[in-house]
Amino acid sequence: MEQLFNIDFKRINSSNDKEAADRKKNFELFLKRGLPNKKNENWKFSDLNYIISKNFKNIRNNDEYKLDEQIESIHDFDHNKVILVNGSLKSYDLNFEEKEKVKIETLKSLEDFHDQSKNNLDYLNKALSIGGFNLEVQQNYKCKKPIIIYNYFTANLNNKIINNSNKIKVSQNSELTLIEYNIGEKSKFVKNTFEKIYIDKGAVFKNIILQKKKFNGYFYKNISGIQDYNSSYQNFILSSGLKFNKIEIDMILEKEKSSCHILSGLNLSKEEHQEIKTQINHLAPNCKSYQKIKNVLESDSKGVYQGKIFVKDIAQKTDAYQLSKALILNDQAEFNAKPELEIYADDVKCSHGSSSGSIDEEAIHYLMTRGIEFREAKKLLIKGFLNEIFDNIPEEKIRTFLEKSIAVQIDEIR
Repeated sequence: MEQLFNIDFKRINSSNDKEAADRKKNFELFLKRGLPNKKNENWKFSDLNYIISKNFKNIRNNDEYKLDEQIESIHDFDHNKVILVNGSLKSYDLNFEEKEKVKIETLKSLEDFHDQSKNNLDYLNKALSIGGFNLEVQQNYKCKKPIIIYNYFTANLNNKIINNSNKIKVSQNSELTLIEYNIGEKSKFVKNTFEKIYIDKGAVFKNIILQKKKFNGYFYKNISGIQDYNSSYQNFILSSGLKFNKIEIDMILEKEKSSCHILSGLNLSKEEHQEIKTQINHLAPNCKSYQKIKNVLESDSKGVYQGKIFVKDIAQKTDAYQLSKALILNDQAEFNAKPELEIYADDVKCSHGSSSGSIDEEAIHYLMTRGIEFREAKKLLIKGFLNEIFDNIPEEKIRTFLEKSIAVQIDEIR
């Protein structure tokens, strides 16, 4: 492991000697335990140690970069802008919002992340994190426009690793739509992100994760959140196009009438491997969770979904739903699903299911008899399979933009 990671701590800005010592201590803990592998139940379908060791010989921490080009903005709808370059907050423009109602700054402390230790990547993040952003929407404020995080990666990242951490707080009775828009060059690199979310009483937080185009990123993201009374969290994962991507979501529905929706539509192609792992913790009565994960798998791609619903004994009247579906276009493609229910309450409505299969040949034949060529008929069925995810996005202009973005990916299918 020491031979794989070549880390220079002199390139990491530490505010004091104690922080510098803590970073080195966490890195030593990471080296001792190594990257997660299939011996760990949570990583049985995504052996990260094997994947990283196979694709990287020497990984260094990222340091200097030069941003030579203008980052192209989305013009399909009005929005606020936040620019991250290689994981660091570069600039922001919140001109559509009232001053002092939405605050964003560079994340300076990882104190709130102490209880988020899910695996050894947490030690790595605490050792090498270069910050990230701290975003807070003030009480009783509904953001007028979405905020797009332009998550840009420069061209000099070959064999580098980026570690960053983000904190998002949506205060009481406030609303936020946040779109993470990943923009990458051709570099092959590793990104390790930990994110903490607080959704207060009556607050609504919509989060969309989207990939602009394919690039050679190997991403891991750990999202941990706490929801208060009558709060709402919606996460739409549309991040196709990375070589490896694992997103872990651990949400705690701490107070009554909170709701959590996680929906994903992924289109995976050659040598791409993506996993979504969720744990929705129902700790209070009258809460709802809804999860629907859809994968289209071609070539030798691999899709994974591990989802767990936990219901505490006092969480009566829980309504929890979970479904994963895969459309497999090639015999070499693979889909693994592991749905779980752990229920200690007796007055609940909980269900889970998983299915996978090939494309409907009869539907293809029907479309071809109507004059549609085979390739176009195939694309139409794939779009129909994935577009169901977008039905849950009420904002028409955002929904249209997302559908158009996914359509570009589908057009690349042979």
